[in-house]
Amino acid sequence: MSRRTQMATRRQFIKAGLGGGTCLFLPAGPASTPAWPGFASRVLDPTAIDKYVTELAVPSVMPWAERDEAGHVDHYTIGVRQFRQQILPAGMPATTVWGYGSTRHPGSFAYPSCTVEATFGRAIQVTWVNQLLDRHGNHLPHLLPVDPTLHWANPEGGISWRDARPTFTSTPGPYTGPVPIVTHLHGGHNTQESDGYPEAWYLPRASDIPDGYARVGSFYEQFKMIFEDQFHAAWEPGTAVFQYANQERAATSWFHDHALGVTRLNVYAGLAGFYLLRGGPADLPSGVLPGPAPKIGDPPGRHYYEIPVVIQDRSFSTDGSLFYPASRASFDHFTGPYIPGSDISPIWNPEFFGNTMVTNGRTWPTLSVEPRRYRLRFLNGCNARFLILKIVTDPMAPRPAAPVLPFWQIGSEGGFLPAPVQRDQLLTAPAERADVIVDFTSIPVGTNLYLVNEGPDEPFKGGKAGTDFQPAAPGTTGQVMKFTVARPLATPDRTIPPAQLTLPPFEPLGPASHTRQVSLQEQNSAVLRGVGPRMVMLGTVDRHGNRTPMGWSDPITENPALGATEIWEIHNSTKDAHPIHIHEVQFQVVDRQTAGHSARPPEPGESGFKDTVIAYPHAITRVKATFDRAGQYVWHCHMLEHEDNEMMRPYRVGPP
Repeated sequence: MSRRTQMATRRQFIKAGLGGGTCLFLPAGPASTPAWPGFASRVLDPTAIDKYVTELAVPSVMPWAERDEAGHVDHYTIGVRQFRQQILPAGMPATTVWGYGSTRHPGSFAYPSCTVEATFGRAIQVTWVNQLLDRHGNHLPHLLPVDPTLHWANPEGGISWRDARPTFTSTPGPYTGPVPIVTHLHGGHNTQESDGYPEAWYLPRASDIPDGYARVGSFYEQFKMIFEDQFHAAWEPGTAVFQYANQERAATSWFHDHALGVTRLNVYAGLAGFYLLRGGPADLPSGVLPGPAPKIGDPPGRHYYEIPVVIQDRSFSTDGSLFYPASRASFDHFTGPYIPGSDISPIWNPEFFGNTMVTNGRTWPTLSVEPRRYRLRFLNGCNARFLILKIVTDPMAPRPAAPVLPFWQIGSEGGFLPAPVQRDQLLTAPAERADVIVDFTSIPVGTNLYLVNEGPDEPFKGGKAGTDFQPAAPGTTGQVMKFTVARPLATPDRTIPPAQLTLPPFEPLGPASHTRQVSLQEQNSAVLRGVGPRMVMLGTVDRHGNRTPMGWSDPITENPALGATEIWEIHNSTKDAHPIHIHEVQFQVVDRQTAGHSARPPEPGESGFKDTVIAYPHAITRVKATFDRAGQYVWHCHMLEHEDNEMMRPYRVGPP
């Protein structure tokens, strides 16, 4: 992306502001001098955080509220609460975060969330409760700065101006009212009222919500009526009840907040967790996979050989609190005029890259592994950062580093691949998952290995680390976690080498009946020369190649017929790669093509079903999906700062 404000490009600003730079606009070390006031005393220097002194936290399993054996339904009541957690190493300040947990099990609240374990053919019904309240029952303000000038949930706009871009007579400060939430099961295959639609948000049942505030989003009442009529489960104030059928392929999914215009902040605050679906005809590989995974009732100290791993980048203030920019100036040094003096929002940052890597809610953790095989279910949970993961012996080696162990990828977002794929590195965009086996059987006891990241500390454009872009800083964002090979326990490893696995039968989608052309583009300021982007957008492409950018509230243009199989051609006219997610479908990557070149097939790790795809700059990415759930959903870029400012569009399956 061309990030120009006056005479400085974004890349030049990073280098100038950080003197070589660890990450986006945050101090790289004691000698770094930020180029904006106030940050030096607020932002924790990541080099002051000890690495590999905290054990990797393995998420526990979310406890259910009750089981309906006759109806084959598990019932959960999952709340969202604020609490403190030790994310930084012991001896450093704890961090106030948000997280999900079972309301009947107070000790289950965590960041990231406990894992929801689902079984094929057994439905899960979740009552999602907004409990962002203080002990007096009053609403809690957001932990992070909310920009009220975006097209967002906008509760203080009331019924008439909710889910809208408000107008102002002077530049506003951050919104401090009650926080809207709505949870999306990313990877699910469910009906519209259980999707977590961005305009189906709801506020907590607080005692101090001001008169005139909208308490729910534009679609909440409609979806409530549909759900209650179908499932006879009431949506009480401050809640929404969703049902997940679990009829899709066994896969690694995850849930996270999706409220309109605040997704980046709610997820950054901690609202994310794994949802693992097991069983069914697509979960029967020939050969034993590494296990066990966590389950309810496990004793303390249980050893696991299947572990979900979510990697996120965060920054911290010196008091241990989460740091997220409170000004557009943090992005490009543009200090105004902001809305209403221009069309530039005062707080929204087009992207944000933290200076500290956090894995399963801990900074730079370590995992003791035995010389045996492990199944690691990776999720890139970053807001905007693309990861390129490798396992190496020296975390500070010059990049690109030589990998010492390969990843054997057996699954992507939509479940198992047709066959295992050996990969020296894993490229994952935000929201992508990679189900892999790592074989430590040949590594001597006492060896230390490191999971490193060679993705850039800025938007990813494609290419190779060290050739086409500068890799992440080796001392900070270039490191993720450590593996230490320990003596084996008594339990033998009965798994077989991943190369010998035969994965479940894979049935590709049939021929497409329609090809649809959509576009990705960004918009600079319409009133200030050289300032941008002010928003990032999706749109359409006509038969002459003309692109029409469209915002969230523009009429729906993607309207597949119920049951139709379509190819979507995603035309990316920006200079960055974007992870594009289509709700409630699993698609296949068909190919990618740049002007003047032949189409190239999907990468080996993309040979299965996916729900998020990397759309490379100045290229056409083609995906094929069958739209078999009637209703209204969304598709969007999963760089969360982008989706929060217009890079998200509704689409509808079936008649309007």
